Amino acid sequence: MSVEMSTISDHIRAVQQADSSQAMLVATSALASCEHGESVNTEAISCLVEVLGFNNPGAAVAAVNGLIQLGPVAVQPILDSLDPRNYGARAWAVRALAGIGDVRGLDLLEEALASDVGPSVRRAAACGLGSLRLETLEPRQRAELRQRALEALLAGCHDGEWVVRYAVSVGLETLALRLDPPPGQRLQLLEALARLAQPELEETPVVRLRASLAGQRLQTAAQAATAHGDAPAAAGR
Repeated sequence: MSVEMSTISDHIRAVQQADSSQAMLVATSALASCEHGESVNTEAISCLVEVLGFNNPGAAVAAVNGLIQLGPVAVQPILDSLDPRNYGARAWAVRALAGIGDVRGLDLLEEALASDVGPSVRRAAACGLGSLRLETLEPRQRAELRQRALEALLAGCHDGEWVVRYAVSVGLETLALRLDPPPGQRLQLLEALARLAQPELEETPVVRLRASLAGQRLQTAAQAATAHGDAPAAAGR
């Protein structure tokens, strides 16, 4: 067995044998930071996914970060683990899928933004919907999924929590800059940001400022692309 595999196995064992919240946090953080090389240890993924269901927020954050670093290979195990009876695990799963950006997580992100009881979960879903990785899909599928993400974000503009509306502004900006929507979708997006920037329609100053900034960045990117023929740059948070 290689040193790397031995180390991963040791970290998995440490997670499984942790006898306190602090020990669980330390062990999960160590496992999440392991270098997997060319081959990913499926037991490590399963272990990190399992941690999402523990009543240990610190360890769950570490597990989410580890799963995001692993990327698309972690998506199906996350989806397979979903249990409607375990809200905590589901909430952490949304965060992990939002960070990975794989299209297989779209259904869950849509559902989370529309109806999850936790504002922080809806916020994560909004950011994730703007960051979906659609570039490698064939044009028709890319257009369909981009429209779904946009519609979910437009509906999120009416969320009752300002932190979610703030995240929606970020998601709309990121979607526009990364996925280059056609003129009709771009107009919808810009109109939504303009509404969020209006004092008469949005009561929270920080949301108005973020929406206004997003609109300005999109206008600047569009002008630069027209002038130089360059693709828009990635959005900043």
